Amino acid sequence: MSEPHGRAGVEPMLTTDEVAQICRTTPSSVRAWRHHGVGPPGFRVGKRVLYPRSGVVAWLDQQAKREQER
Repeated sequence: MSEPHGRAGVEPMLTTDEVAQICRTTPSSVRAWRHHGVGPPGFRVGKRVLYPRSGVVAWLDQQAKREQER
């Protein structure tokens, strides 16, 4: 069975643009969230910021729970 990205155990990573598409917002909003420490967890790889897919999903779940509690 073939693994995604050709490597076992490597989690799929999303770019800032991909996170923005998922969240239906702009890449600059995602960058601002990261700068202010309120967005999904991401880290730099060279000049790029990557977001583990599981971290983005967990962050979105957390946002939905917050809204439900209001």
